[in-house]
Amino acid sequence: MKFNMKFKDFAAADVNPAAGLYHFVVTMSDNTQIRLIFTKNPEWKLIGVNRLLTVPCPICRRDYYCNCMSKYLEAFEREVLDNELISSVL
Repeated sequence: MKFNMKFKDFAAADVNPAAGLYHFVVTMSDNTQIRLIFTKNPEWKLIGVNRLLTVPCPICRRDYYCNCMSKYLEAFEREVLDNELISSVL
């Protein structure tokens, strides 16, 4: 199944500038929610992605933990940085 990645909402969830860690919650077009974990040292880098368990995974259809979103780590990072979404919420 092809995963169609479209961001509907992007919000800051947790910010720790001293440690350089930033958590953002993204709502996708299919209402899947994911948490993106970024570090800034000095450039932004996506270091983790977790699917929040609000709806089943759009890829494997499991309603429990899976690692499907990790396959799209680079695409998520590119989407956030290219559209400058971080600066729009901080």
